[in-house]
Amino acid sequence: MDKTAWHASAYLGWLTLFFTTTTLVCCALPIVLVSLGLGAVMSSLNLQFSGLVFIAQYKYWTLALSAMLLGFLAWLIWRPGQTCPNNPLLAKACQQSKRWNVRMFNVSLVIWSTGFFFSVLLLPLRQLIYG
Repeated sequence: MDKTAWHASAYLGWLTLFFTTTTLVCCALPIVLVSLGLGAVMSSLNLQFSGLVFIAQYKYWTLALSAMLLGFLAWLIWRPGQTCPNNPLLAKACQQSKRWNVRMFNVSLVIWSTGFFFSVLLLPLRQLIYG
Protein backbone atom coordinates (compact mmCIF):
# COMPACT_ATOMS: atom_id res chain seq x y z
CA MET A 1 0.00 0.00 0.00
CA ASP A 2 1.57 3.29 -0.99
CA LYS A 3 1.74 6.27 1.34
CA THR A 4 -0.87 8.41 -0.47
CA ALA A 5 -3.53 5.68 -0.39
CA TRP A 6 -2.83 5.11 3.29
CA HIS A 7 -3.30 8.81 4.12
CA ALA A 8 -6.44 9.08 1.96
CA SER A 9 -7.98 6.21 3.90
CA ALA A 10 -7.15 7.91 7.20
CA TYR A 11 -8.67 11.21 6.04
CA LEU A 12 -11.82 9.43 4.92
CA GLY A 13 -12.14 7.88 8.38
CA TRP A 14 -11.89 11.27 10.05
CA LEU A 15 -14.36 12.76 7.56
CA THR A 16 -16.84 9.99 8.33
CA LEU A 17 -16.39 10.53 12.06
CA PHE A 18 -17.05 14.27 11.54
CA PHE A 19 -20.27 13.65 9.57
CA THR A 20 -21.59 11.11 12.04
CA THR A 21 -20.86 13.49 14.89
CA THR A 22 -22.91 16.18 13.13
CA THR A 23 -25.84 13.77 13.03
CA LEU A 24 -25.49 13.31 16.77
CA VAL A 25 -25.34 17.06 17.37
CA CYS A 26 -28.23 17.91 15.05
CA CYS A 27 -30.56 15.11 15.94
CA ALA A 28 -29.89 13.54 19.32
CA LEU A 29 -28.53 16.46 21.34
CA PRO A 30 -31.66 18.68 21.10
CA ILE A 31 -33.99 15.89 22.16
CA VAL A 32 -31.77 14.85 25.06
CA LEU A 33 -31.33 18.42 26.32
CA VAL A 34 -35.03 19.23 26.11
CA SER A 35 -35.93 15.91 27.75
CA LEU A 36 -33.63 16.76 30.65
CA GLY A 37 -35.32 20.15 31.06
CA LEU A 38 -32.46 22.08 29.48
CA GLY A 39 -34.40 23.72 26.66
CA ALA A 40 -32.83 27.10 27.40
CA VAL A 41 -29.40 25.59 26.84
CA MET A 42 -30.52 24.26 23.48
CA SER A 43 -31.95 27.61 22.40
CA SER A 44 -28.71 29.28 23.49
CA LEU A 45 -26.72 26.78 21.44
CA ASN A 46 -28.91 27.48 18.41
CA LEU A 47 -28.35 31.20 18.88
CA GLN A 48 -24.57 30.86 19.21
CA PHE A 49 -24.09 28.23 16.49
CA SER A 50 -26.54 29.01 13.70
CA GLY A 51 -25.19 26.09 11.66
CA LEU A 52 -27.02 23.75 14.04
CA VAL A 53 -30.35 25.03 12.78
CA PHE A 54 -29.29 24.46 9.16
CA ILE A 55 -28.11 20.91 9.90
CA ALA A 56 -31.29 20.17 11.85
CA GLN A 57 -33.47 21.43 8.98
CA TYR A 58 -31.74 19.05 6.58
CA LYS A 59 -31.28 16.16 9.00
CA TYR A 60 -32.43 13.52 6.51
CA TRP A 61 -29.82 14.67 4.01
CA THR A 62 -27.20 14.73 6.75
CA LEU A 63 -28.15 11.21 7.84
CA ALA A 64 -28.16 9.94 4.25
CA LEU A 65 -24.77 11.48 3.43
CA SER A 66 -23.17 10.14 6.58
CA ALA A 67 -24.72 6.68 5.97
CA MET A 68 -23.23 6.65 2.47
CA LEU A 69 -19.85 7.65 3.89
CA LEU A 70 -20.13 4.90 6.50
CA GLY A 71 -20.94 2.37 3.79
CA PHE A 72 -17.98 3.50 1.70
CA LEU A 73 -15.69 3.37 4.72
CA ALA A 74 -16.92 -0.15 5.54
CA TRP A 75 -16.10 -1.17 1.99
CA LEU A 76 -12.63 0.36 2.29
CA ILE A 77 -11.96 -1.46 5.55
CA TRP A 78 -13.29 -4.91 4.59
CA ARG A 79 -12.85 -5.01 0.82
CA PRO A 80 -11.26 -8.20 -0.52
CA GLY A 81 -7.71 -8.31 -1.78
CA GLN A 82 -6.10 -6.06 0.81
CA THR A 83 -2.51 -6.86 1.64
CA CYS A 84 0.07 -5.28 3.89
CA PRO A 85 3.70 -4.76 2.80
CA ASN A 86 6.34 -7.43 3.36
CA ASN A 87 8.57 -5.09 5.37
CA PRO A 88 8.00 -5.93 9.07
CA LEU A 89 7.85 -2.28 10.17
CA LEU A 90 5.42 -1.32 7.43
CA ALA A 91 3.35 -4.47 8.03
CA LYS A 92 3.06 -3.61 11.73
CA ALA A 93 2.02 -0.03 10.88
CA CYS A 94 -0.48 -1.36 8.34
CA GLN A 95 -2.08 -3.74 10.86
CA GLN A 96 -2.22 -1.01 13.49
CA SER A 97 -3.84 1.33 10.96
CA LYS A 98 -6.46 -1.30 10.14
CA ARG A 99 -7.27 -1.78 13.83
CA TRP A 100 -7.68 1.98 14.31
CA ASN A 101 -9.86 2.21 11.21
CA VAL A 102 -12.15 -0.51 12.58
CA ARG A 103 -12.33 1.26 15.96
CA MET A 104 -13.11 4.60 14.29
CA PHE A 105 -15.74 2.91 12.14
CA ASN A 106 -17.39 1.35 15.20
CA VAL A 107 -17.46 4.68 17.06
CA SER A 108 -18.89 6.36 13.97
CA LEU A 109 -21.52 3.65 13.61
CA VAL A 110 -22.62 4.03 17.23
CA ILE A 111 -22.83 7.83 16.85
CA TRP A 112 -24.80 7.52 13.60
CA SER A 113 -27.16 4.94 15.09
CA THR A 114 -27.82 7.18 18.08
CA GLY A 115 -28.58 10.16 15.86
CA PHE A 116 -30.80 8.04 13.60
CA PHE A 117 -32.72 6.60 16.55
CA PHE A 118 -33.40 9.99 18.12
CA SER A 119 -34.25 11.81 14.91
CA VAL A 120 -36.18 9.18 12.94
CA LEU A 121 -37.36 6.31 15.13
CA LEU A 122 -38.09 7.77 18.56
CA LEU A 123 -41.26 9.76 17.76
CA PRO A 124 -43.02 6.99 15.77
CA LEU A 125 -42.13 4.46 18.49
CA ARG A 126 -43.49 6.77 21.16
CA GLN A 127 -46.70 7.28 19.22
CA LEU A 128 -47.00 3.53 18.66
CA ILE A 129 -46.52 2.73 22.34
CA TYR A 130 -48.57 5.52 23.90
CA GLY A 131 -51.11 5.87 21.10
